[in-house]
Amino acid sequence: MKIMFTRKEKIFLTIFLVLYILVSILNFQQLKRTPMEEIFGGLGKRWIVDINGFRFNPMTIIMGSIIAVFLIILAYKMRKFEIIPNRKQALIESILETFYEIVDESIPDKRFVKPTFVIATTLFLFIAVSNVIGGAVPGISVVAARDGSIQKIALFNDTWQAPTGDLNTNLTYAVFVLVVSHVFAIKSKGFKEWLKGWFYPNPVMFPINLIGELAKPISHSLRLFGNIGGGAILVYILSYMTKYFFAPIIFWGFFGIFVGLVQAFVFSMLAVAYISSQLS
Repeated sequence: MKIMFTRKEKIFLTIFLVLYILVSILNFQQLKRTPMEEIFGGLGKRWIVDINGFRFNPMTIIMGSIIAVFLIILAYKMRKFEIIPNRKQALIESILETFYEIVDESIPDKRFVKPTFVIATTLFLFIAVSNVIGGAVPGISVVAARDGSIQKIALFNDTWQAPTGDLNTNLTYAVFVLVVSHVFAIKSKGFKEWLKGWFYPNPVMFPINLIGELAKPISHSLRLFGNIGGGAILVYILSYMTKYFFAPIIFWGFFGIFVGLVQAFVFSMLAVAYISSQLS
């Protein structure tokens, strides 16, 4: 299949690639003069704010809010679909249609197809955008000290911090999916039948069923966190070894675009599977 670009798209891609290579060269020059202890000193440390015992990473909230606003604006601009779609509309329609077909085939109670479809596609879009900008787009990064305070703010020597690189974000989404799946199950089967499911096929199985449900959000969130957080650390180390020059561009693109999109798809499909299992 031959991919065609418009004049504006060619200009955008050219500018992006030029800036991308320029950032790589600047990092190459900087890292040559930076000792390894200083580069890896902040690895794995996060900027943490503590308000009366409530600890959080402000970058997760900032980036999560920016992505949410971006998706809302994008949805508002594309709220009117044309009868004869252009390429962007055709791409979005094909993605949404694919998701809808998967959800429609998976959910046994058709009353919950539409809400499950909305949840799955919203999770996919948010996580996909988060993973791409956090894995492939250079931006502002905050280097934290051991106590969580800001050590320095770096510009374009690392990618943006992906909200999905914070376990709290992924765990929030996973718990949300768990709660929604049980709410749907109660509405679909009734409270009595839902309660019986905890003791199926025998009351002796209750502890096993309980552990199985509690394990879902843990495995659901850790899978995404491990791939995104671990991938970022791997790229960081390889970037230093090759001085950020040519290979890291490929790594950024690979983890940000390919792995990021795959993990977003896997996370949303697991959400559909968990909801489907409760409705079955």
